[in-house]
Amino acid sequence: MRIASRRSSSASCDEIATLKSEAKAANNVVTSVSRRVKSARSELRSLQATANRMILSQEDMEEVVLKRCWLTRYWTLCSKLGIHSDIAEEKQEYWSSFAPLALEAVLSIGQKARDGTLSDNSEMESRSKMSDANDISGDGNIESMISVEKGLRELASLKVEDAIMLALAENRHIKPLSGQASEGRSPSESLELSAEEREDVLFKQAWLTYYWRRAKNHDIEEDIADERLQFWIEQSKHPITTTDVIEVERGLHELRKLGIESKLWDASRRVLNDDLSNHGSPTGSEA
Repeated sequence: MRIASRRSSSASCDEIATLKSEAKAANNVVTSVSRRVKSARSELRSLQATANRMILSQEDMEEVVLKRCWLTRYWTLCSKLGIHSDIAEEKQEYWSSFAPLALEAVLSIGQKARDGTLSDNSEMESRSKMSDANDISGDGNIESMISVEKGLRELASLKVEDAIMLALAENRHIKPLSGQASEGRSPSESLELSAEEREDVLFKQAWLTYYWRRAKNHDIEEDIADERLQFWIEQSKHPITTTDVIEVERGLHELRKLGIESKLWDASRRVLNDDLSNHGSPTGSEA
């Protein structure tokens, strides 16, 4: 009996040891799987973050459309004025295929910026002015933004806008004055802007209004954003003079100096990331 009891006790000990060993092995497997799951989640979050950086927000897509309009307008003027004639026509055809009604589109969005209705229509009214819906089907990815930024850098490196401003200024007409000029009258007051130059001022006023409206909406440059926005809204209500030509150039220079476009890009990234976080990630609700 004692021998049998000892054998039974030994067998029980062996069984317990085996169970402990199996439990330990199972625990190791669980730990390993848990680590892999955590690693997979971390990798997924990293991939999601990368993907998010490649996606354009609605405002970013809006900006792509407007910058295509800018490129279309200035290459069209180049072609018309004989500037960079070796490449102007080709560039005009390329960019106008995306934005054939550049002036109208920018003036339209400028009006919405003045009215404070930019956020009322996420698809943007000026998109309806594009030649074909397929033209903007690729606007939702970073490649379209990179493309327009390259185009703008090329425009700047060739000093296209400077050449256009000079050519437009040379096309100004002397405005006939009734009677003698009053004492103290500025010589510029006797100059009449050409139709192209007036359009250019309107185009840039709309552009500046749009960017300052967005800056205000995103609390960028809070100390001056509203003041600048109101200034450009008021400017659009008055007849265009040679002074306005100088003012819009100063305004564009200020935008670049303050890095407003870069700050808006950063703001759109934050908004996009917040939106995605609020909708929840595939692994966001799991422990």
